[in-house]
Amino acid sequence: MAESDEDLTIPRAAVNKMIKEILPSVRVASDARELILNCCTEFIHHIASEANEICNAQQKKTISADHILRALESLGFKEYRHEAETVLKDCKAVVAKRRKQSTRLEDLGIPEEELLRQQQELFAKAREQQAEVEQQQWLEVQQAAQQQLMLQRINSQADEEEMY
Repeated sequence: MAESDEDLTIPRAAVNKMIKEILPSVRVASDARELILNCCTEFIHHIASEANEICNAQQKKTISADHILRALESLGFKEYRHEAETVLKDCKAVVAKRRKQSTRLEDLGIPEEELLRQQQELFAKAREQQAEVEQQQWLEVQQAAQQQLMLQRINSQADEEEMY
């Protein structure tokens, strides 16, 4: 089911929160809030459309932050570029911090060299255990073969005694 243009808006709660943060002591009528919401949505559509045109002109398939910054300038919003660049820098820092926090090795607090040593030790133990299992299996096969051979000799001797 395709969304209509009316479905593509900023959540009202987000707009109300921004209004409250920017103008904490001012009351804003509901029709004014609706107008602000519509203006915000239209602004985003306008910038996105311009950024898409810039992106297409460069024969790119993905709109980048640079396309948005250029769209701001080309639409006459040059004064917003510096603030947008600051927000972009902050967003990149947050993403980088999240990536760094998700590194499990750093969470352990053990140097990488020590982890490598422990890993090699575990591999060596696993190889020893595998060798022991294989040796035990070989011994069992040998014992089974000896038992089979003894049974064949006993059967053979029994057959010879029956013949006499």
